[in-house]
Amino acid sequence: MTILWTSEAIAKATSGKASADFSVNGVAFDSREIGPGDLFVALKGEHSDGHLHVEQAFASGAAGAIVSEPVDGPHVLVSDTVKALDALAIASRTRTSAKIIGVTGSVGKTGTKEALYAALDRCSFGKAHRSVKSYNNHVGVPLSLSRMPEDAKYGIFEMGMNHAHELSALTRLVRPHAAIVTAIAPAHIGNFSNGEAGIVDAKAEIFEGLMPGGTAIIPHDSPHCQRLRKKAERHADHVISFGFEAGADVRAIDVVAAPRGGSLVTAKLGEQSLCFTIAEAGRHWVSNSLAILAAVRAVGGDLATTGLALAEMSGIDGRGRRHLVSLKSGGTATVIDESYNANPASMKATLQHFASEACAGQKIVILGAMGELGEQSARYHTALADDILLSGAKAIILVGDDMAHTAPKLEHGLDQGVKMSHAASASDALTEVARLLSDGDILLVKGSNYLGLSSAVSALVSGEY
Repeated sequence: MTILWTSEAIAKATSGKASADFSVNGVAFDSREIGPGDLFVALKGEHSDGHLHVEQAFASGAAGAIVSEPVDGPHVLVSDTVKALDALAIASRTRTSAKIIGVTGSVGKTGTKEALYAALDRCSFGKAHRSVKSYNNHVGVPLSLSRMPEDAKYGIFEMGMNHAHELSALTRLVRPHAAIVTAIAPAHIGNFSNGEAGIVDAKAEIFEGLMPGGTAIIPHDSPHCQRLRKKAERHADHVISFGFEAGADVRAIDVVAAPRGGSLVTAKLGEQSLCFTIAEAGRHWVSNSLAILAAVRAVGGDLATTGLALAEMSGIDGRGRRHLVSLKSGGTATVIDESYNANPASMKATLQHFASEACAGQKIVILGAMGELGEQSARYHTALADDILLSGAKAIILVGDDMAHTAPKLEHGLDQGVKMSHAASASDALTEVARLLSDGDILLVKGSNYLGLSSAVSALVSGEY
């Protein structure tokens, strides 16, 4: 396999001392993810110490390690392994000539990142790199950067935040040529004393790391567009807006449902028009696709190839993947897995699309509480009832304490024959839905990740329920 780092390069980047000559083809800080030839970074955190797992990492095939105390096995000794990972990320970013895209937003980050990767990897014949999973925080971003091959032509990095000033640090590591804010919504609003304005300012920090000549890509239809634009203009040479409304630089001028699901879109990019299909369903995916087109064009990618990639995108685990599951009672049901996260905007978008789903049986939803809404939690959970009522669900299972705010308004508006219950946990929700599912049914599972609703999805897909 291609060498990613040599011990000499690691030592130089981290100001460390190598115990021996070695080379690696991958990087990980979780010993459970180590494969043959990888570099293990022994991070020390508040609740864990990677040095306790160095032996396990070598047993799994690690070719070397970054450590802050001597260990048996080839390693680079540094004073601080967290700072060393940042230093390795900086070295990786410095040595590459790849065009880099940064992605943030309250919703749609991971899907947009994955679609950008699919498009740019296709047109570069396998020379694109992206952050995997949702590695978008203070350790995930430098890890993803350190994994980028030196000869990559494109790099796509997801960046997330829960508080102000987090993105500011991450974007200065990534130094993107183009930076996207997908959307602004009240995610993590409980951490901001000035409400959505604070979220806007925190998301706009992504523009602070833009390279000279860089492009900021912002949602035109957002009520916060002008605030984002003002922030972007301080750091970007170009500001591109995307959306459905007149005035957007990249605009959807026609959207119709595709025969097999998804959407057929005609978009206007300045004087250029592009017709394409999106495999993923929902208006939010059309919006994401416009940001994707803007970013691909900004970094010199191929728009035609992007259209092909969007047409072939499949759902992502926890973010819209659809499963056809065999039922113990006989027949099959469709499970839509949106279990990774939830906030008021993503809940609304998902339920609105669920309302348009056709099925031979009944619609069922398992909906978990939305986290980090602070003092506004009751208001947002109460308002959620309206979208649930319009979704067409015939059985509704609520999970989480905050759903107690949703239940009274929901119960008051239920049509006769619609069932509603409040489960204490994901396992209780699974037990209940297992009794309800019949042939031809369609089940939507969505909620904040801390509730563990993904375990219910896994059990249904595997048949172990």
